[in-house]
Amino acid sequence: MKIVICAGPPTSGKTTVLKHVIKRFIDKKDKDYKPAYLKIDVQFADEDEIFEKAFGIPVKKVYSGELCPDHCNVMVLGDAIEWAERAGAKFLLVETAGLCLRCSPYIEGSLGIVVLEATSGMNLPRKIGPMLSLADMSVVTKIDLVSQAEREVFRARIIESAKGVRVVETNALHGIGIDPIIKKIEESNDAVFPLYLRGNPPVGTCTICVGKKEIGWKQHFGVVRPLESDMFYRGE
Repeated sequence: MKIVICAGPPTSGKTTVLKHVIKRFIDKKDKDYKPAYLKIDVQFADEDEIFEKAFGIPVKKVYSGELCPDHCNVMVLGDAIEWAERAGAKFLLVETAGLCLRCSPYIEGSLGIVVLEATSGMNLPRKIGPMLSLADMSVVTKIDLVSQAEREVFRARIIESAKGVRVVETNALHGIGIDPIIKKIEESNDAVFPLYLRGNPPVGTCTICVGKKEIGWKQHFGVVRPLESDMFYRGE
């Protein structure tokens, strides 16, 4: 089974892109193209219900709640793969909110797609870290809402931040520019077990992560950072 991890900032168009991807696979009417869909979000999502109703494919939804969505992705993906295999899927499409800009939601042996909207500002590719730099493909949406010059600058900033990434420009609302994504998915390899996270997670868990609410680095232990110096470790 092939695994596709689709990440990107909120409102970038991830769901719209995947809707067209799933429709193209369904239209092929080939059992080898049966997809399953997993949605990971923080506190609300209804895309799974929409996809199940529109396409009749296996769907699942997970709320990360107290966890970062990328961390939740790591935790639940093993079970999700087993579920998709039992459902007879040939592709598992995972859409994650991807709100932690220090983590990579992608796994080794999968296809990593980041969806960015061209209207989000020319410097966005410089700000989102591993979500872009460790992706295999960057899908740029809403290209009809910016000038050609802005499109070129945005593309250049993507390549500057992730030199090996494949850039695909789309008007996802109308399904324009989806074919290169389909081809990339079809060409991707099946997942090989055991699975590993792509890239290194951020430096260790801190006392803020486990619920300590006091303000000021002197109130905390582990990896801390004052205003005027770099990070260091405090505590035993």
